[in-house]
Amino acid sequence: MAVPFRRTSKTKKRMRRTHLKKNAPSIVLCNNCGEALAPHRACTNCGYYKGKEVIEVATKE
Repeated sequence: MAVPFRRTSKTKKRMRRTHLKKNAPSIVLCNNCGEALAPHRACTNCGYYKGKEVIEVATKE
């Protein structure tokens, strides 16, 4: 079994791991009500997508 000849330095190790980071999810605001939601999804608050009502949402009383 192969054994590394030299120890991997901190710099090389960190350069290799630069792509292993977490990304924050992208969030957009609804044009109709201003609620924060994921892009390309219908708003769960008002039921609108691209200015048209696509789902009917029950109102809270």
